[in-house]
Amino acid sequence: MSRISPVVSSNVDNKVASTLSQVGKSLGMVPNLFATLAHAPVALDGFLSLSKTLSRGRLSAAQREIVALAVGQENECQYCLSAHTAMAKAEGVSEAEALKARAGDGEDPFDRALASFAKKIVRQRGHVSDEDIKNARKAGIDDGLMMEVVANVAVNTLTNYANELAGTEIDFPVVEVKF
Repeated sequence: MSRISPVVSSNVDNKVASTLSQVGKSLGMVPNLFATLAHAPVALDGFLSLSKTLSRGRLSAAQREIVALAVGQENECQYCLSAHTAMAKAEGVSEAEALKARAGDGEDPFDRALASFAKKIVRQRGHVSDEDIKNARKAGIDDGLMMEVVANVAVNTLTNYANELAGTEIDFPVVEVKF
């Protein structure tokens, strides 16, 4: 049961209603996360702005989903694991690859490095070792991509924490945190 219920579009100002409507048109639905963030329009707008900006980065949509799955697993956010498993599938990431990403692993060496590096950033709260940096670089994650991974970790941590705080009802096929 949610502790903070999603807003109802008819009970919000026109700007928030318009934003949620645009989300619905883009995604085919308004996920409960978005409608819950809408309690603080600045939080919703900030999330949407950073997400849109990151979509223009060097990481592909599938790679951003791999990072999201690694972060969601590390933060034990069932809502985000469920949502990003579905979104990863839509980007061509198999169920087996999604599970590997959650574990910080992957068939592709670069994807494995992304997932592992993202999990280390979360687990160590950014205090990764020189060896972690060296291994990331060796795998092809240059300094710019490291910063892009950190930004993706941040946007996913925002949603992980918001969902855990709110107890957001999962509106995607449910994925268990433990696998």
